[in-house]
Amino acid sequence: MSAPQLSKETAVVGVLLGGLSPERPISLKSGHAVSAALIRRGYRVVEIDVGPDLPAQLVANNVTVCWLALHGVLGEDGCVQGLCEVMRIPYTGSGVLGSAVAMDKVATKRSLRGLGIPLCADTVWHAGDPFPEDVTFPVMAKTPEGGSTLGIRKCHDAAELEAALLYCAGFAPEVLLEQFVAGDEITVAVLEGEPLPVVSIVPHTEFFDFEAKYKKGMTTYVAPAPIDPAIASAAQRHARVAFETLHLSGVARADFIVDSAGTPWFLEINTLPGMTETSLSPMAAAVVGMTFDDLVERLLRGARLHVQVSPVGEAP
Repeated sequence: MSAPQLSKETAVVGVLLGGLSPERPISLKSGHAVSAALIRRGYRVVEIDVGPDLPAQLVANNVTVCWLALHGVLGEDGCVQGLCEVMRIPYTGSGVLGSAVAMDKVATKRSLRGLGIPLCADTVWHAGDPFPEDVTFPVMAKTPEGGSTLGIRKCHDAAELEAALLYCAGFAPEVLLEQFVAGDEITVAVLEGEPLPVVSIVPHTEFFDFEAKYKKGMTTYVAPAPIDPAIASAAQRHARVAFETLHLSGVARADFIVDSAGTPWFLEINTLPGMTETSLSPMAAAVVGMTFDDLVERLLRGARLHVQVSPVGEAP
């Protein structure tokens, strides 16, 4: 469906933030930054901390369009998107299907098989299964729906893997065991189908964990990434294929590890990436001359419903 025409005089933008996932603190930062940008652009904005009363809040505030600044489960996974579809309130970002599939690392990788995107070898362990024996260390243990590096552990031996399985099973009963690839981490934001310049991520610790990602001074980011143009082009191409294959919209950010041979190995794609003025997607947009406020407003103007509904009583 096409995006509706927005009028600053009549639109009430509900910035949905916070939520119920472990990534709530990051979502609050994203949401406040988005709200400030939209207010600077002259929009009427109401911030809504997402909880069980979300439908009532949307009605009470006469929200006409939603800017989704949510991260993690019950926000990035298609749940809130489905609610917006039912309430017929246009929203930013991807639809229900793309959001749900991209949120699940296992489903994402299975969807991208055979498309020429390098994918790390993996297996899936379920709580209650025997301890996995055929494992080559080091290995990454990941909660399929974890984000912000929550629910992820690097394991160098069986003892660390056992502890990681217990840790990850505290988030979900399914654990993705992914072969570790040594290399440099990069990320590619895709805006409405077009890849933005590559950003390199240089953590000052062994692993790009939650602390390295969000504690000031723990990681260096460089945009555009100082890498071989051929590697950058390959990563951008793979990010675009993932964006299109998963039917994503708005902005999404794909993460890769580049090994010593120059191969960018796909890790995941985030459908509602961090959105502060120092986040990676805005950083990439700035390289092509797009300010943070420009990006936030462009995403707002791309807000839409993804499900076409025929009037009641009429055949589709």
